[in-house]
Amino acid sequence: MYYSLIFHRLLKAGMAKVYYFPPPSHASITHVMAKPVTENSKSYNAPCYPVSHIVQHLFGSNCVDMNFNVADDHPVETKTVSFVDVDFSKLETELRDHVIKKEGRPRLCFLEFLGYHDPHRPQSQAMDTDFSNVGSMIECGLFTEALDSIRSAVFPGLLPPMPYLISLLEYAQQGNATSVFLRNLQQVMCNLLVTNPPWLAPSTVKKYYTQVLQCPRCKAGPWSFLETAISYCLSSEATCHPLPGPALPTLLHFHSDLVAFFLRLFQGELHSVTARDFVLPQGPGVSQASASGSLLYGTFWTVWERSTLLSRAVKQLTQLLVQAAVKDYAEKDEKQRLHLADTLLNLLSVLVEFWCQQNFKLNQNLVEKGLKDLAEHFAVVSQDVSPVVLAELVARISSTRLKLVMADAIFRNLCCRNGNTVGDEPLSLKKMVLSYLPALGSLARSPSGARLRTGPPSHSCTSQETGCRTQSSLVNETGPENENLPRGLNRVNAAGETLLHRACKRNQVETVFQILALPGTDINVKDHAGWTPLHEACNHGSTACVEALLRHHPAPVLNNQVGGVSPLHDALLNRHMDIAKMLLEHAGSVLLQQADEDGRTALDLVSTTTQREELLHSAQVGDSALRNKVTKVSNLPLLEAGSSLLAHLISSYQQERALCDHAPPSDRARSLAYRLVRALETHSFQKLTLGWTDQRVVRLVEDADTLLELSRGRYLGQVSQAVKECKGQNTMFLMEMLENLKSLGDALMADL
Repeated sequence: MYYSLIFHRLLKAGMAKVYYFPPPSHASITHVMAKPVTENSKSYNAPCYPVSHIVQHLFGSNCVDMNFNVADDHPVETKTVSFVDVDFSKLETELRDHVIKKEGRPRLCFLEFLGYHDPHRPQSQAMDTDFSNVGSMIECGLFTEALDSIRSAVFPGLLPPMPYLISLLEYAQQGNATSVFLRNLQQVMCNLLVTNPPWLAPSTVKKYYTQVLQCPRCKAGPWSFLETAISYCLSSEATCHPLPGPALPTLLHFHSDLVAFFLRLFQGELHSVTARDFVLPQGPGVSQASASGSLLYGTFWTVWERSTLLSRAVKQLTQLLVQAAVKDYAEKDEKQRLHLADTLLNLLSVLVEFWCQQNFKLNQNLVEKGLKDLAEHFAVVSQDVSPVVLAELVARISSTRLKLVMADAIFRNLCCRNGNTVGDEPLSLKKMVLSYLPALGSLARSPSGARLRTGPPSHSCTSQETGCRTQSSLVNETGPENENLPRGLNRVNAAGETLLHRACKRNQVETVFQILALPGTDINVKDHAGWTPLHEACNHGSTACVEALLRHHPAPVLNNQVGGVSPLHDALLNRHMDIAKMLLEHAGSVLLQQADEDGRTALDLVSTTTQREELLHSAQVGDSALRNKVTKVSNLPLLEAGSSLLAHLISSYQQERALCDHAPPSDRARSLAYRLVRALETHSFQKLTLGWTDQRVVRLVEDADTLLELSRGRYLGQVSQAVKECKGQNTMFLMEMLENLKSLGDALMADL
């Protein structure tokens, strides 16, 4: 009798005598259970049933809701086949719906604004108040008395005359007001926001706030007023008009409170457009289009800038944020710190969430590009800031969407400035594991105290189009000081190939040495198709050039793939075994784990057992060499900063893009995560996503596949020994996060 391991105990419990295949000649066969049923299995003159017959006999029609892995026990080959085949035709649509729903959800919630107005209970209106005496007090210079009169007359539906409030703000800016006056004025502004929130009021109230919240002298709009308040807190002279100086402590706190007031105002507007159960008041003059006519839009974007996140005002805000972060970090006395950087971070988070929510339904690609542009811009303007300060800044970002792109851009910029290039492909979990973790090990080996290389924004390492390819714009071949440069250094042919590409194709190792000796050379520069010089050297059998590239510091990235083809695949596909063994001796067995688009690893590309053994031996030599490398961390502060950025990047990525599907055990078989994992168990990632057009969905499947690979123990070799043994707090936390990712993959596998 054929038997299946999963039902072996059931058959024995039923007093059946089970024979292995082939059965002995003396055996009397009464039933044959086979999967699949073949002509050979029908040749025993006994009824032949599929293995599923046992399940149907035991559970009846309920068996269709169950998942059984039935293993055919064959003396030569064992393979696992799913009992109930799952229909994956709708999987892409369901995953796309999941991605859209997750990206469109609100990120920041401010529950305190729910108490501003109860839509089911009419507001009590104050009686008409005569403010004529307030005007007379201001004309006579009695600002304190005028402010006291206004304080007692702030009610819902009642706004103090605009000119009087502007005069009081102007008097406060001159530096003659007492601390009591400034505190009372701030209280009046806060009470005004509570009793008459512009997001729940007629459009005339929004115009009122727009005119009040601008510089009393220049009257150039809310952004100018806000920028002046921030600049004064930073002791900067870049204000719309001169303010009293040196900065007075009372005025410093007053302007800091003004910035906090703007933040609270914008938080209320964001809340009003994101709280789905929030009922806007009805009535004549009430603006229902609260987003398009909001104060937040009018402050940071002109009408012509609303299709881009990185407007002129937003750029200026990021620069002020960098200055505030440096100032806050340098201020040792906690009592004197204004914590301005935290306020500006929250302000940036609010405006980013507001803009993204307004544009997401219209153009999702526009939102993704806007976020990337903002993060790249911030990475450029903060190049000279200490990595420790930047890591602390990223940790305090409240919006996970903003934290994700900021941590990614800053980490890549940090790696590039220290001579380690990472790819510019879209962010994914696989990219973080295969590219960012090795780059983190390089940061640990960076010289301690070395000055970071910085340059003008036009040559920024964060530019997607140019990467770190600055040599073509920095080197002038015709100059007499460059007469020893290799000829044709700056020429790029129609295929996008640099001189380094061409030299590697022709095995011109002396030219390769000359190019690598130049400062700023990008060893991982790509042509238009994505091929690197290492790819070309491996493809054309340029052994000497491969050796030169591998000896260079920083070493080339060995896991770059173009259409699934890595340098190791390229070498083996072109029968260059010597180069393949050289790559494995340099990087170890981790390269053997890479698969091409057809799921083939390097060992699948060789035809003989001898070649496989040679590759495995070279991989063992590489692993041994890597283990014997010095594990001492040369630059602990840089490693700690990089670990902090990478930890926040992984955490934010999991919150923003992971497939979180916490279904109860009874419904787990129907959950989206379960069905995706089952699909990856029966189909390769490349086959499953073949023909899929939405790259966000493809990355989601790739992330799930990466988790499964982590659970199998793969990819963890990307972490250098120096990082694993580091006792820094941030690095140890990052190692725990990687273990949690592996555990998450284990949990997904356990559900199968």
